[in-house]
Amino acid sequence: GTIGTIRVFLKYTKDRRPVIQGIKRESTPGCRRYSGHQDIKSVFGGMGLSVLSTSQGLMSGKDARTKKVGGELLCTVW
Repeated sequence: GTIGTIRVFLKYTKDRRPVIQGIKRESTPGCRRYSGHQDIKSVFGGMGLSVLSTSQGLMSGKDARTKKVGGELLCTVW
């Protein structure tokens, strides 16, 4: 199959501080992490974002909870 790529574009505040403070890779080739929609938690009190690969494509944790679809938890961004 084809290998997909996720691109992250950096953004900075007016005083040159990075907007993205951290990215954590949750699922690895050796240890996949799957989550049902009811188990997807908010990241940093809603200030962060989780990225899931679902049967409906890539989506944020918030969208996955709304659509009631689970999937593989790829990473969290805060």
